[in-house]
This record gives sequence, C-alpha cells and structure tokens, in this order.
Amino acid sequence: MNKTLLFLPDISGYTAFVQTTEISHSQHVIAELLEVMIEANTEKLQLAEIEGDALFFYKEDIPSSEKLLAQIETIFTAFYSHLKLFEKHRICPCMACSNAPNLQLKIIAHCGEIEFISVQNKRKPFGVEVIEVHRLMKNAIESNQYVLLTDMLKKEIALAATYQSKLFQLSSGKDSYDGKDIPYSYALIDKKKLKLKPFEQVSKFNFEHAPDVQLQRDFPIGAKDLLEIISNFSYRSKWVEGVDDFVFNPGEINRLGTEHVCVVNGEHINFRTITKDVDLIQLVYGELTETPKLIDTAYQFYIITPLKKNTCRLEVEIYMEATSWIKKIMLQFLVKKTFQINVEKAVNSLFDFVVNKGK
Repeated sequence: MNKTLLFLPDISGYTAFVQTTEISHSQHVIAELLEVMIEANTEKLQLAEIEGDALFFYKEDIPSSEKLLAQIETIFTAFYSHLKLFEKHRICPCMACSNAPNLQLKIIAHCGEIEFISVQNKRKPFGVEVIEVHRLMKNAIESNQYVLLTDMLKKEIALAATYQSKLFQLSSGKDSYDGKDIPYSYALIDKKKLKLKPFEQVSKFNFEHAPDVQLQRDFPIGAKDLLEIISNFSYRSKWVEGVDDFVFNPGEINRLGTEHVCVVNGEHINFRTITKDVDLIQLVYGELTETPKLIDTAYQFYIITPLKKNTCRLEVEIYMEATSWIKKIMLQFLVKKTFQINVEKAVNSLFDFVVNKGK
C-alpha cells in the first residue's frame, strides 16, 4: 500500500483570539484566512475536514520534496499576505480586527499507510497516523510559526535531515505520545523572508472645500457600535430606504477597497469603501461612487465622535463632483437638495434603528 500525505495548516492563537474579541468579526477573520489557505492549495490536496482553526488535507500521491516545500511556502505566503491586507486596509477598531495581524500559522506534515472511511458520502483518512498528525499539533517546539515534517515523511520524499534553504532551516525534534516517540524536523518561519503578495494601496481622500451636504446628530450608542452598524452591509436595509437590494460579500469584513452594489429601480450603483483624515479620537467610514445619476462622483463620509461611554456624535459629509456644465447646474439646483433630503431620512432611520435595535 502506498503512503498518503497528511497535511495540517493550523492557525496559532485561535482560542485566545476568539475568546477575547468580538465573536462576529473574529469568525469572519478566521473564515477568510481558511479560504485563503484553501485557495493556495497548488498541489491539489484533498480537503478532509475544516477543524475550527485548522485545515486537514491529504494526498495519496505524495508530492516530491521540492513541490511539498513549495506548497508550504505558498500557504505561508498567502496567509501572511492576507494578514498584511487586514492590517493596512482595516477600518474597524474592534479587538478582532485590531488583533488579527498577530495571528500565526504552523503546518504539520506526516504520512503513513492510511485507510479511509466514508462519512456522509465524504471520504476521510482513518488510522494511527491520522491520530499522530493531530497529536503533533501539541509539541515541544517553542514557537507558533513553523513547519514540522515527521521523519517518516522526510524519508518518503528523500529530504535530508540537514536540509537548509533561505526559508527552511531544519532542526531536529522529538515528542512522545502514548509511549511512542515520533521524531521530526522543523523550521521556524521568518515572515520577513516570505515574498508577500502586493495589494492595492488605498489613498485617503481630503478636500479643500466644505462638503456639499452636511448633517449632524447625537446618538445614544457607543462610537464603535455605531460604526459597526454603519459599515456592516447586513444592516443597510434596516435604515436606508429606497434601495431594492444591497449586493455584497457576507463572508468578508468591510475594509478599505471593499465593494458593494445598491440596486435602485433596477439600476446598479457601485460603491467602494474609502477613508479620510479625521481627529485622533474620531472614527470614520467613507464610500465612493462613480456611478450616481446626474453627477460624476460622490464621496460620503460618516464621522463619529465619542462623547460619553454610550453616546456619540455622527457627522455626515458628502462631496460631489461634476464636470459638464449641465451636471454642474443640476448639482447646484437639484442634486444637493435631493441628497440633503435623503441623508436626513437615512440618519433619522438610523437613529430609530439604533434606539429600537435592543428591544
């Protein structure tokens, strides 16, 4: 019987992360990271199980040492590239979003002559080595950022115990489980040696003139909680009227560059999340659309100033751009007034939703 690769990427710090942060956003963060690692599966590994903070892959045709190490590097790169994106494009100040860049990754790889069982028509590895690879997640390595390759796997792929490269510098280790020693080699992963994927740099928008539309109102809610309601698209239909549908990715945390679509009378208006400079104590959330009727571009910002523990002030600012003389006339005599009315309605509806949300 040929040996099967058992491959376990495991997010380090998951338990503390979930227990000490907002559960909704922590779930989204972990789900996004798991999706990113699944998409980084270049060796067509079979996904046996998603185990909370870990992925359990297997492959009956074990890749060569070169391909396996490349696969490991690809997953580490994808994982830390996404965390960098979280860090640079974050708009949410909650503990989950703030602490996400502190998460780490370890990968455990083992092999053996594996049997398989079928559970709900899904084929899953079964046997002693499956137990061992999971036990190896708790080991004596004094780090949360490494790859571990068992001696059995190294022998199968003919990887020398003294193998060294820019990213992988193997050291020997051994742990005992149920009276059985399992020797392995491991390499601590230095994030600085990973070639992280580039992502679009998002600029802040600032204006030298007063907003075309402006509104202010105090809310009986904490600043962070109000920001969550405004920036979480799943709440939009609760306080924005006149929109047939909001199209967005429910599995993604809203951040700079995130896109969503408002469908109004069958027309699709595209929005992108942006930001601007505000005072240090303030929170800000912005949206840009280049597909509004009657004008060319609209920038809308929600600026939230904490007043007390459960009180804050919301300022809405809208800046509009029009290029043609016809659109400029429309902007001055119609569009501003229409936007002002709609913003007042939306803020009043938002206030009512905030007041009645807990009832």
